[in-house]
Amino acid sequence: MSVYLAVCKPKVVALIVFTAVVGMLLAVPGAVPLDTVVYATIGIGLAAAAAAAINHVLDARLDATMVRTRHRPLPAGELSSRNVMIFAVALGVSSMLILGFLVNLLTAALTLASLVGYAVVYTVYLKHATPQNIVIGGIAGASPPVLGWAAVTDTVDPYALLLALIIFVWTPAHFWALAIYRRDDYAKAGVPMLPVTHGNEFTRLHIFFYTVLLVLASVLPYLTGMSGAFYLGGALVLGGVFLYYAARLLKDRGARLPMRVFGYSNFYLMALFGFLLFDHYYALLV
Repeated sequence: MSVYLAVCKPKVVALIVFTAVVGMLLAVPGAVPLDTVVYATIGIGLAAAAAAAINHVLDARLDATMVRTRHRPLPAGELSSRNVMIFAVALGVSSMLILGFLVNLLTAALTLASLVGYAVVYTVYLKHATPQNIVIGGIAGASPPVLGWAAVTDTVDPYALLLALIIFVWTPAHFWALAIYRRDDYAKAGVPMLPVTHGNEFTRLHIFFYTVLLVLASVLPYLTGMSGAFYLGGALVLGGVFLYYAARLLKDRGARLPMRVFGYSNFYLMALFGFLLFDHYYALLV
């Protein structure tokens, strides 16, 4: 079972589920029905796991050529593509049944669109078609807060889209830092990631540019009245550290710094959504 868990990319799924749950809790001023939170969390989590498993199947040959991924279960021969695909379909169908019957049809439809967007559109086409693959494909990856919000309200709210915008702008800086570190891997595999097609220097500039956009986007919840001063303070501190790392990346050619930026970007997103959540409930108490 641990091998099947590995093809679900548990760390990625955990971040997806966390941002979706935050979307649920921010959707209404008071308490969210517990059954909705439970069913939506399970359904969205299963869909994310299904997308990850499909990604493993479709990228199996590619993964075998890359140092970072060659020890995954499929390249290592621990699982067959057929078994993983059956597993993925079972997860996906279970997700749709839970969301469709126990949450609402809008959430099920949006989740299905996100699953297809990542597992098929990004993995099969965008990843190999353009160095802007992660930017365009980030639309699917930015959807979890929208899914969570829709699960509670059965609507697509502008505030939910604002949360999605933050994740969308966060994604390029996050992933391109890893791509710089793994540039030789991607070049060997023939994947046109930005560092491969345009070089590390060009990519570093783009990471800085998107980090600036991210800091600006992260202020919008405060400016639109969605969140208060506590969130603003947290967002500015987190964004300031991210900008510091991005600025260092422009000059520092060390091999380790891109992975430090990548690691911080994960912490940044979780902490930022944590501030959103704390601010939301703090505002209800004062």
